[in-house]
Amino acid sequence: MTIRVLLADDQALIRAGFRVLIDAAPDLEVVGEAGNGAEALELLRRARADVVLMDIRMPELDGIEATRLISADDDLAGVKVIMLTTFEIDEHVVRALHAGASGFLGKGVEPAELLSAIRKVADGDAPLSAPATRALIRHLRDGPATSASDAERLKVLTQREREVVVLVAAGLSNDQIAAELFVSPLTAKTHVNRAMMKLHARDRAQLVVLAYKSRLVRP
Repeated sequence: MTIRVLLADDQALIRAGFRVLIDAAPDLEVVGEAGNGAEALELLRRARADVVLMDIRMPELDGIEATRLISADDDLAGVKVIMLTTFEIDEHVVRALHAGASGFLGKGVEPAELLSAIRKVADGDAPLSAPATRALIRHLRDGPATSASDAERLKVLTQREREVVVLVAAGLSNDQIAAELFVSPLTAKTHVNRAMMKLHARDRAQLVVLAYKSRLVRP
């Protein structure tokens, strides 16, 4: 199955570079380009992309607000957003993830890593660069104390599902979780999906946030 990608960046040269890279992959296809967040939303409703590569700093409507609107739109359910930025500032990382982004990468990412991130997000994974992961952990470490509601939400999980959430928060892929727990990759993916469903998490990024907020995993 071909993964349909929308590019949203106010710099045409960057969009052109991403298009060449993505269209060269046999399983990926660029279905549209937008110069700002408003254009991205309009194109999404017509092009029905699976993944959006979204710049943060754009005129009219920035990438974080556009991501928030995508996440809140039932007609765009299933669309995943990878935030791309030149500077991985803590505040940007946290705001992007709370807005509903499924991944966060610096624009200096290697081509192979970018293509891998698109595939992972389309498959329900949540690729975070090392600086973005550290920023998220700093925010959760220095943020407010665990609320009773956060900890209470975890009670719906089985013991194995809690173990899986811990491994997701550690950044492990489904294959790595499978190896850690001595189960098949399909079984690992099933546990991850059930945990997301029970916790009403949109994707793995939200599982990571909840794991830290509930102190199931401690920074």
